Amino acid sequence: MDNHVKDLALADAGKARIEWADRDMPVLASIRDRFEVEKPLAGMRISACLHVTTETANLMRTLQAGGADIVLCASNPLSTQDDVAAALVQHYGIRTYAIKGEDTETYYRHIDAAIDHKPNITMDDGADVVGRVHAERPEMLADIIGGTEETTTGVIRLRAMAADGALKFPIVSVNDANTKHLFDNRYGTGQSTIDGVIRATNRLIAGRTVVVSGYGWCGRGIAMRASGLGGNVIVCEVDPLAALEAVMDGYRVMPCVEAAPLADIWLTVTGDVNVIGADAIDVLKDGAILANSGHFNVEIDIPHLRSKAVSEREVRPLVEEFVFADGRVVHLLADGRLVNLSCAEGHPASVMDMSFANQALSAEYMVKNHESMTAGVYPVPADIDAEIARLKLASMGVKIDTLTAEQAKYLATWNEGTV
Repeated sequence: MDNHVKDLALADAGKARIEWADRDMPVLASIRDRFEVEKPLAGMRISACLHVTTETANLMRTLQAGGADIVLCASNPLSTQDDVAAALVQHYGIRTYAIKGEDTETYYRHIDAAIDHKPNITMDDGADVVGRVHAERPEMLADIIGGTEETTTGVIRLRAMAADGALKFPIVSVNDANTKHLFDNRYGTGQSTIDGVIRATNRLIAGRTVVVSGYGWCGRGIAMRASGLGGNVIVCEVDPLAALEAVMDGYRVMPCVEAAPLADIWLTVTGDVNVIGADAIDVLKDGAILANSGHFNVEIDIPHLRSKAVSEREVRPLVEEFVFADGRVVHLLADGRLVNLSCAEGHPASVMDMSFANQALSAEYMVKNHESMTAGVYPVPADIDAEIARLKLASMGVKIDTLTAEQAKYLATWNEGTV
């Protein structure tokens, strides 16, 4: 297959939406203009496994402008925007394998199509391509010079691979860039997760108890937005420092099993398994809504939820109702998959502008520096991070101060104290 999308007739609508997002992605646009001239990715085959959205489409256009030969597949079965996938094929000539709602077999067939491209660079959101290459397609390793990783869950997997000595090429952790996680994870996930819940349920947040499992940057963003809408936020954590910060930020903190009888809406963002486990599911409040914004749908113990139910039905699109024997009703959004992409459109373009600028510049960095890099997980270089912040501020019309020579000298000395 040269591509596998739902319907090429959707391409014109997708192109219009891609262009709309592009207007709010000035940093990536400026990189694309430079790439068009310099062609820093010429001759590189890139296999990208990302959420197929309007913002991702503009990243693909940027890589293409840099001279890369790209294949794109979806990093989640429910996150694809079908009109965007069609537009990438029809209007931009980018081989795309992604259909919203694809089954697991099709999902991995699409990943294999991306691997069949014999990539020089992998670009992952969740490390599925890297994991599959290492486990099942090791013959492809010879051509790969490096990769990038977009999200926290993928970085966790890659660091585990590196610790085991299993990772065979260098990967830049885009997720760890300050211009990614401080903004994408906090402001992007915060807004888009609440957006997904509201679109799916049409429930008012104000006055309801919203439980957030995980108080990393994603959890901070969700808690902040839920609180801003009038929600009464409870945080569940295993890290004492993160829990202490949540307390200091004004939220109640308690174990999951204590939060369960109180939760009207429960959102997970940890990257771990069975965060809402059997013990918590057994004592859920009647009418509770469960949703996940972590990468994989393992954060909620869905098998236990199904085993406990005496009946199930879809009451709204992507809203499943589970009725327990005692009459309690629990709702699950989007089969526990990314609620912000399954039930809404994912992060707004302006925040993905910085995340995908990191992707584009990290790919360029990998091409220039891979020969001096050994297998492992690397941070985005500080100068790239700072340049993206500078470009973003400039695009917003914001100016900042610079250190004077006197100030720079003072900060570099140790022998000046109280005067």
